[in-house]
Amino acid sequence: MLVAGCLSSQSETGEPLSFTARAAAAAEAARVVRVVDADTYILLAGSSTYRFRLLGVDAPERDQPFGPQAADSMARLLKPGRVVLVARAGMDLYGRTLGTVLLPTATVAAAGRPVPLDSLMVVRGWAWAFDPDHKVAGRAQQQVAAQRAGRGLWKCGVPQAVPPKLWRSFNAQNKRRYRVGCTW
Repeated sequence: MLVAGCLSSQSETGEPLSFTARAAAAAEAARVVRVVDADTYILLAGSSTYRFRLLGVDAPERDQPFGPQAADSMARLLKPGRVVLVARAGMDLYGRTLGTVLLPTATVAAAGRPVPLDSLMVVRGWAWAFDPDHKVAGRAQQQVAAQRAGRGLWKCGVPQAVPPKLWRSFNAQNKRRYRVGCTW
């Protein structure tokens, strides 16, 4: 299954959802097996099952504040057996397939076009935009809009949100310190 063209639409919150034409042209159908955490999934394509890591975002870890909520939000969208479109972009150091996931339009109103999950996560406030090469138009603005609206992990304000890269470097004492404060 192929999807072509440059996709750009509005989410239910009004922010742009964009997807590169190159990734759309390379998209293939896959079935969701399970959600590992908010940005990592087990997918089945053909007869192969693989661990898939979403590019362009960094979501809270499961043991991190807002991690369970972010993962639950994705699990509601990516129910087992659900067909999604994936565009693979290589492998990471942990053996995960890297790439983008497109959701069918039945999930989110998107003017009849598939919706990129990475943009949806940022718009809803469940992930940090991670686009160092600025390949996704509007990605930084999506995060700023989510922060200003207090959506998802930005509910308690920007200073309370600890990026996953920093969280992973914390020792147990630092993690305990950041678990207190804002409650869901």
